[in-house]
Amino acid sequence: MPANLIAKPEVKGFYECRTGSIQYVVSDPATKRCVIIDPVLDFDEKSGATATVQADLILDYVTGNDLTVDWILDTHPHADHFSAAAYLKGKTGAPIAIGAEIRQVQCLWKKIYNWPELAADGSQWDHLFADGERFSVGSMEAYVIHSPGHTLASVTYVIGDAAFVHDTIFMPDSGTARADFPGGDARQLWRSINAILALPDETRVFTGHDYRPDGREARWESTVGEEKRCNAHVVGLTEDDFVQLRQARDKSLPMPKLILHALQVNICGGRLPEPESNGARYLKFPLNALLGAAWN
Repeated sequence: MPANLIAKPEVKGFYECRTGSIQYVVSDPATKRCVIIDPVLDFDEKSGATATVQADLILDYVTGNDLTVDWILDTHPHADHFSAAAYLKGKTGAPIAIGAEIRQVQCLWKKIYNWPELAADGSQWDHLFADGERFSVGSMEAYVIHSPGHTLASVTYVIGDAAFVHDTIFMPDSGTARADFPGGDARQLWRSINAILALPDETRVFTGHDYRPDGREARWESTVGEEKRCNAHVVGLTEDDFVQLRQARDKSLPMPKLILHALQVNICGGRLPEPESNGARYLKFPLNALLGAAWN
């Protein structure tokens, strides 16, 4: 399709400051159909409390702009926040979806949590997207790129002229995502990044995190061209250079504070554990499951 005919979706980003996450509503101006990408369910690890403040902001935006939600999409099973996909499905009736390789991640974490009853078949979602699979958002064409490296199941959603890359490429001054979680691989991440950077230079790139280096204002939109010219972990590097840089950096990073809390929720599509006999829900927290991680 000629560049001037590629759809330009409206993109609204919601910055969640506790985890530096960005959530998106991506809408078709012609039809008012939209998708929600990577919504956050609020969680306070100190008190164990959950809330829906972030997700309700998204719902208010959808309602206020007369949008209809076609899909609720996760780019991968997040390690730093709970997914609000299940909550938003209950509020909108829209199907939830993720990449098909989520089944590999479920098998991996099923062992870590010693969770034999977990169905590691992706059935917690309404749809599992295959690499290259196409779908639509209103009148706009969209497709999926399998983007492993940060996790086994990471995907990029390309909707019109916009690519939602989450934990692969960050803003140019922040570089790239870590690749040391269970199932992560820096070499795979490099190849996934280069597949994204093979998109047209004018493609808008929307990241899933911004940690505000040097205290600047949060930012989450760049272009493929900007990333190719300016990304601190890409420009002038070979694959081997990148792997060496990424592995050295990852060794210095502590694990996200919610990784063991969040994965048991997020490999179930954002569903919290079922209440026990006293009506309370409980998380399972394995000790010494992530040996070798830096302490802070």
